[in-house]
Amino acid sequence: MTMTDPIADMLTRIRNGAMVSHESVEVPASKLKIELARVLKEEGYIADYEVKEVGKFKVINITLKYDENRKSVITKLQRVSKPGLKTYSKAKNLEKVLGGLGVAIVSTNKGLMTDRKARKENVGGEVLCYVY
Repeated sequence: MTMTDPIADMLTRIRNGAMVSHESVEVPASKLKIELARVLKEEGYIADYEVKEVGKFKVINITLKYDENRKSVITKLQRVSKPGLKTYSKAKNLEKVLGGLGVAIVSTNKGLMTDRKARKENVGGEVLCYVY
C-alpha cells in the first residue's frame, strides 16, 4: 500500500505516541523526515532521534520528550501543506505560530528550518507544519 502523505504519517505517529506516553516511536526513514526530526530536536520538542537499519529499510527511532509531570512537551502538531494543497510563503509573510511561542517548519532551498531562521535568512518556502 502506498502512502500519499508520509510527513502527515510521521506527525501522527509522534502525536499518538505522545498521547499515550510512549517512550519512543518508530517512523520509516527518508531524507526529509530525518531533517524534520533534526529540527524538532534542535527546537526541544523531542529528546532525541536515531536512524536505524531494519532489514533493508531504514527507520527513525524518535525518543519523545515529557515534562516532570509526564505531560508531553508537544501540545499540538498540525500539518499545513498537504499533497493536494501546497502552502508556500515568502519570508516576510511567514506568520508567527502562537505569537512566537510555537514554530512553523519551512522547507526552503537552503534546507528545512524554522520560521524564525527563515525570516532571519530572508528565504521563503513551503510551510510543512506548525508545532507548539
